[in-house]
Amino acid sequence: MAQLVVRQLDDDVKEKLQRRARSHGRSTEEEIREILRNAVRNDGTIRTPVGSRIAARFSRIGLDEEIPELRDQSARPATFEP
Repeated sequence: MAQLVVRQLDDDVKEKLQRRARSHGRSTEEEIREILRNAVRNDGTIRTPVGSRIAARFSRIGLDEEIPELRDQSARPATFEP
């Protein structure tokens, strides 16, 4: 197995990693391994856009409308008009 050495890690980052490890019941080293595994788990895979995933999920119950992709748009408050 490979080894990594991380130099010049901020003290507060180290402390937070230690606290996180304790809360999950594992060593700091194992916690860091888990964080790294999760970080690269889906690396390189292309994810289907969220609107397409929502449409696919509800297509069986009759959602026939297009759900637009809202990339690079600012959030707007919902309107509930009859």
